[in-house]
Amino acid sequence: MLRGFYTAAAGMLTQQRHAEMLSNNIANANTPGYKSDRAAIRAFPEMLLSRIETKNGVTNISEVGSVNTGVYMQELIPLFTQGDIRATDLPTDVALVEEAVPIHEETNLKGTLFFAVEAGNGEVKYTRNGHFTIDEQGRLAMAGNPVLSVAGTPIIIEGNDFTITPEGEVLENGQYTGQTIDIRFEDDVRNLVNEGNGLFRTADGTELPSAIGNGNVQYVLRQGYIERSNVDVARAYTDMLTAYRSFEANQKVLQAYDRSMDKAVNEIGRIG
Repeated sequence: MLRGFYTAAAGMLTQQRHAEMLSNNIANANTPGYKSDRAAIRAFPEMLLSRIETKNGVTNISEVGSVNTGVYMQELIPLFTQGDIRATDLPTDVALVEEAVPIHEETNLKGTLFFAVEAGNGEVKYTRNGHFTIDEQGRLAMAGNPVLSVAGTPIIIEGNDFTITPEGEVLENGQYTGQTIDIRFEDDVRNLVNEGNGLFRTADGTELPSAIGNGNVQYVLRQGYIERSNVDVARAYTDMLTAYRSFEANQKVLQAYDRSMDKAVNEIGRIG
């Protein structure tokens, strides 16, 4: 019976965390470039039960069967599908539109492209949020993180009349400034870790290679547009309702075990 307590409690904790993940997806439904998370829910390893009997000095072990010990949320997996492209007419908004990205042979999942930005600690991080601004130093930035050029330096905008070409070249007054927005490519999305605030890093700590010059990758940049999040709000609400119902079902099981234990302790175990 005590094992039932643990199994039901594990189910409740898993569904609570699942609901928290879905809530975060819904809250970021309007965040540019946001990539929704999916939950990888796994069962704990099954336990093999055996019966040990000793008779006439001889010990025999016989298998009874296996028992499952509940479920847990193993990890959150970002979904890197392209979000819808929406016009904003803001010159600092830039949408990264994937046209051709190869599929990883082992995972059978498409790779993904990113803007490269410089984080506060000087490390290179990656984002799909193209809602840029120009900071006080004249740098093109995403939430305070400077957008990097192919040279590894921040993109500097000196005037108001600037254009970003589909290839990422920065023009001012119709003249090329010598700066090109760097786009990075990751073929194996399992190597990406969500840092929050629209930023990703690599799990192995290495920098992603540039997509520029990669013949297998095709993309365009669209100035005055933004990539919306890829959250399916309708499905997220449906999954949220399912998670709540599963939580309540496990809760009722836990309450039933509690009532049974109460009777076992206070009634069956009572000595008249």
